[in-house]
Amino acid sequence: MIQQIQYKIRLQQFLNSPFLSHQVINLDLYGILISDQDASNLGSGLANCSNFSNLTLYFQCDKIDAKLASGLGSGLANCTNLSNLVLHIKCDKIDAEFASGLGSGLANCTNLSNLTLHLISNQVGDQVASSLGLAIANCTNLSNLTLFLDQGEIGNKTASGLGLALANCTNLSNLTLSLKLNQIGQIGLSGLGSALANCTNLQNLTLDLSDNQIGNGYHNPAYKCIIKIYEFLRILKQICCKKKKRQIGASSFGSVLANFTNLSNLQLVLYNNQINAANALDLSSGLANCTNLSNLTLDLTDNLIGQIGATGLASALANCTKLSNLTLKLNWSGIGDKGASDLGSALANFTNLSNLTLEFRANNIGDQGTLCLVQALKNCTNLSILTLNLHENEIGDQSALSLEFALANCTNLSNFTLKLRSIRQINKSDKLKVERKCLKQKRLVVFNMYYGYDW
Repeated sequence: MIQQIQYKIRLQQFLNSPFLSHQVINLDLYGILISDQDASNLGSGLANCSNFSNLTLYFQCDKIDAKLASGLGSGLANCTNLSNLVLHIKCDKIDAEFASGLGSGLANCTNLSNLTLHLISNQVGDQVASSLGLAIANCTNLSNLTLFLDQGEIGNKTASGLGLALANCTNLSNLTLSLKLNQIGQIGLSGLGSALANCTNLQNLTLDLSDNQIGNGYHNPAYKCIIKIYEFLRILKQICCKKKKRQIGASSFGSVLANFTNLSNLQLVLYNNQINAANALDLSSGLANCTNLSNLTLDLTDNLIGQIGATGLASALANCTKLSNLTLKLNWSGIGDKGASDLGSALANFTNLSNLTLEFRANNIGDQGTLCLVQALKNCTNLSILTLNLHENEIGDQSALSLEFALANCTNLSNFTLKLRSIRQINKSDKLKVERKCLKQKRLVVFNMYYGYDW
């Protein structure tokens, strides 16, 4: 009789079980010392589970050695019916032999449609990541892929190699790729993005490249000079057209996004990557083509995109009229009043929005920008969940009070979070007025208001 074991079992339980009875199993190898014999037995056991369709493995060890890698690889090589594989591996050091063994095993898993690899290690490195890329390249039938390689000392060459591997996975509809806290720069993202352009069937894309080195930087004098000219003349299109030298990195990824016209869900996290206005503009040009988006999360926190970059984003978002859920994080991005105003104008078109999160902390936004944002909220009559983070801006009493008039139209609002610690002092009585007005919302169930120090 075929068994579907969905709870975690330990190694000895698995080795003592009737292998042919397993179809779905979660094998827990956390916190145990696996001997060479155990590794060999694991491989033999997996090899005999010919009815496997779903397998989840949890590892935790100091180092995955050659024996364990070989056992796992040889075992998976015989699981030709495997369609869903999840590997959670927490290890101080993962070497290339493991990736090579895994790759040889996955090469035979031609029916694999769902793959999740979650590697937690201080020493993944380029060689291991490259080997994993070669393994994934064999899985041409994948429709869902989740890959976590955070904090792995991965550089440009390997990021490009991963991209080449993904280029073979043309059937992908759902992709989650997390490469946080690595050493990926402009060239790496460019290579990754160019390869992803082949995945034209993508409907859901999550890409987290926080704390890498993707942008062109904003500390050099030439860039600062250009920004000043932009802000003074406010002729964005003319200056952009005159730029002869296009930057790579975030810019080239924008052209890749233009291919994903079927995307309905997109999460793009580029926190702290030295992305400047030019990068943001090119990213926006690609985003403008994703007109079928219903859920969008865009995090450009701690990148100095400035007013120019924010205006470009606003133009792109204006095309995404099908959005029902939007999270836009532009904390510490220097968007100013003009950028906030333009984003507000774009938001006014989103009449279908039900969930909205705007994080615009420390952006030199004053009364003008705040009023434009508030005016836009009047049109979002279907909002049920709203989060506004306007901490550390220059918002006065009148702007704060205008929130109550905007919310009067949001009759479906059930959850509202407001963060409004202004650089300018807001009168205490005005704070109370805003709070009282919010509490009068008939459907409001959850209300959080912060004027103090919080995150």
